[in-house]
Amino acid sequence: MFEATTILGYTDGKTAVIGGDGQVTFGNTVLKNNATKIRTLYDSKILAGFAGSTADAFNLFEMFENILQNQKGDLLKSVIEFSKEWRKDKYLRRLEAMMIVLNTKKIFILSGTGDVVEPEDSQLAAIGSGGNYALSAARALKRHSDLDPESIVKESLQIAGELCIYTNTNIKVLKLEE
Repeated sequence: MFEATTILGYTDGKTAVIGGDGQVTFGNTVLKNNATKIRTLYDSKILAGFAGSTADAFNLFEMFENILQNQKGDLLKSVIEFSKEWRKDKYLRRLEAMMIVLNTKKIFILSGTGDVVEPEDSQLAAIGSGGNYALSAARALKRHSDLDPESIVKESLQIAGELCIYTNTNIKVLKLEE
C-alpha cells in the first residue's frame, strides 16, 4: 500500500456507497485538502474511487469507463476486461494507483498490478493509506450498530482521518440506490 488517501466502498444489495477523503499529499506536504477522488460512471450506475497518483488515476478512470461502455455497464465483465488490458499494457503496469468500483450488487478492488479482488465479505472494500482503519471501523459499525450504509462509510472515514496522516476528515460520499 502506498501513502495516499483513503477510499471506502460499501454495498448491501440495495444500496451502494463510496466515500473518500480530500487530502492530496506530495511526500510529507499537504498540497490540497478538498480533492474529489470518487465519481459516478456509466450513467450514474457505477461508483468508483481511487487512491494513488492523480494523473494515473485519471487514466484508469477513462480506460475503465470506456470498457464499461463496451460491456454495456456489466460490472463483472468490465473488471475482468480491465484487468486483461492493464496486464497487457507495459505503461499501465507501472501506474501507482488503485481503484474501487461497485454497484448495488458487487464491489471490486482493482490493484496497481492489474489484479481484480472481490472482497471476502462481498460488501466492504477499502484502499489507500487509511484503508485498513476505515475497513476495521466499517466492519465494527456494520456488526454493532443500526447505521445505514452511508452513515457507516462517513463515520468509518472520519475515524480513518483521525488516525492516518495521509487522510483528512474532508469527506465526500456518493450513493446509489436500487
